[in-house]
Amino acid sequence: MTTDQDLPMDSQSATAMFAAKGIDVTPSKDQGVIKIVKRQGVDGERPMIRDRVTVHYNGKLLNGKKFDCSRDRKQPFSFNAGKGQVIKAWDIGVLSMQRGELSMFLCKPEYAYGSTGIPNKIPPKSSVVFEMELLNFEGELLTSDGGIIRRVKVKGDGSSNPNDGATVDVHLEGSCGGRLFDCRDITFVVGEAEDKGVPLGVDRAMDNMQKGECCVLFLKPKYAFGSEGKPEYKVGPDKDVVYEVTLKDFKRAKEFWEMDLKEKLELAVGLKHKGNQYFKGGRHYQAVIQYQRIISWLEMECGVGKEQQKKIRDLILTSHLNLALCFLRVKEFSQAVDSCNKLDERNEKALYRRGEARLLRNEFSLAIADFQQVLEVNPSNRAARAQISMCQNKIKEHHEHDKKTYANMFQKFAERDAKTGRLKRRRDDSMRSSVNGEVGIKRRRRSQDCPS
Repeated sequence: MTTDQDLPMDSQSATAMFAAKGIDVTPSKDQGVIKIVKRQGVDGERPMIRDRVTVHYNGKLLNGKKFDCSRDRKQPFSFNAGKGQVIKAWDIGVLSMQRGELSMFLCKPEYAYGSTGIPNKIPPKSSVVFEMELLNFEGELLTSDGGIIRRVKVKGDGSSNPNDGATVDVHLEGSCGGRLFDCRDITFVVGEAEDKGVPLGVDRAMDNMQKGECCVLFLKPKYAFGSEGKPEYKVGPDKDVVYEVTLKDFKRAKEFWEMDLKEKLELAVGLKHKGNQYFKGGRHYQAVIQYQRIISWLEMECGVGKEQQKKIRDLILTSHLNLALCFLRVKEFSQAVDSCNKLDERNEKALYRRGEARLLRNEFSLAIADFQQVLEVNPSNRAARAQISMCQNKIKEHHEHDKKTYANMFQKFAERDAKTGRLKRRRDDSMRSSVNGEVGIKRRRRSQDCPS
């Protein structure tokens, strides 16, 4: 659909039409963006701030001249609402729409292209009209695996966010399957929310929030209560949960560049202890956060004196080894390999854990090479010998499995070829019978036509 049949071809008439039929959707009600609904949406739900929205649009001047159209390119346009990625009128207008809605928006210059316009397209200080169709919208992905999705109900103030180690005051409302199971005001340290029974997904979302913000977090089990569930909340294993979170206030922690080396080392020892506690309690992702913080603080530090240098090396070494162990536990084998790759090739534990990760990735030859290196470093490591035997058995099993697979495959090919051959012989026999029959008929006809 286009605006040609709806938009008058002069500025005065177009403005009069919007004044008569439209509604002001600007927060300040200054008539900056006026909307006329041409087709209602389908489900009543509207996008929230930062949602990823997908639209088709058609932009025109008030005289009806088109300056841009996504349909001409046969490609819809996507952006995050309310983040300033588009003109103000779009950020305001799209938040007023429902999925499937088609509307027209009259946009004043200060909500569109301002006093400069766009050379050769939009004159300076021009009001413009957009027809926009909202095709779809979805929450903002906070993790690459889609495990945490955020939808912002109320935008926060300022540009500052909590960082790792910040102390936050929040209001939480957690629900599962529509049932409210958690409603409280709570204070916790970012990176250590598990201590207060707050799920990992809420903890990890903190550094994206601003003071006063209210958002809804959709958490997959990995970022909620995992395969164990939360019996005290009556949340079963492997359940998706939803948390509405309001960040009432926070106090940022020192950034690592604001600390001297002595302070970093003292805090790193505490993080190591906290990480070990989480690991022993089966909270592997929470442990990962602690070990990664240690590495980020110390990996660029040299230290003064042998004692301080050794302490830095030991903390970094232990953190990488512990990260590898955590990633093995949560079956993120590639990350386990990466952690081990950052250590000395003669480190017995790193070689062994990399071998374990490769074994679990079915990279048996690489795993054998790692375990053999372990034996070069420590010939008495019986566990490494056992793992080599396991890898060799796995290789044999895979070979046997491949032989059976190929044998079955070849058998099927042979059966198919045999069947095809039988069908071909039947067709040939049928064709010969048909030909012979026709020849016999012709012969009989000739004998009947001949004089006796």
